[in-house]
Amino acid sequence: MKRLFDIVVSGIGLLLFSWLFLIIALAIVIDSRGGVFFRGPRVGQNGEIFRIFKFRSMIPDCEGKGKWNVGDDDDRITRMGHFLRKTKLDELPQLINVFIGNMSFVGPRPELQVYVDMYTEEEKPILDLKPGITDYASMANFDQFEIFTRATDSDKAYLKYIRPLKLKLQLYYRYNHSFWGDIRLIFWTVFKVLTRTQAVPKEIVPIVEEHRRYVESLNSYKIKNWSY
Repeated sequence: MKRLFDIVVSGIGLLLFSWLFLIIALAIVIDSRGGVFFRGPRVGQNGEIFRIFKFRSMIPDCEGKGKWNVGDDDDRITRMGHFLRKTKLDELPQLINVFIGNMSFVGPRPELQVYVDMYTEEEKPILDLKPGITDYASMANFDQFEIFTRATDSDKAYLKYIRPLKLKLQLYYRYNHSFWGDIRLIFWTVFKVLTRTQAVPKEIVPIVEEHRRYVESLNSYKIKNWSY
């Protein structure tokens, strides 16, 4: 049922947003040299590598040549790229990944191999699921680029502050997901994008709150606007 939903809805989405794809593609080409899409390798279900579709928001062929985690002040980001990242429109082409079957609408966000190699035995079941466009971690870390921008070292900030919560929430999803729960998360994602609310689904509030207390106990970093 989930796969049928993914095929039908992603197909409809690609048709409905074809005009937007064209406008964004033209803007990217006019703004900077390079292709329209970014096709970086990511780890998918059962550890299989696939290439993710995103609108290109940085100069060509720069992934891995500098910080993995990019703040808004990274000089590799193009002018159009700043807009795409802020509005999350750079993620829209992942509808293609959903349609062809290497991603789903909801599932653990696809990860880089360098971070998957760090998985513990407890964390490896995350790979049992097909990666998704959105998940609980996407809700909790919606504005993570702001953390990267403020951090002295964005990669260290990811490992210390973002990744631990991300893994806890992905494991929670791994053992508690359902089709109707996925539908609810899709609506939550749309709500987050449109309103920029700091709220998250109530079922993950205890996990997020526990992580917030941990971060603040470090006395070395403060995350603003935690509000549930």
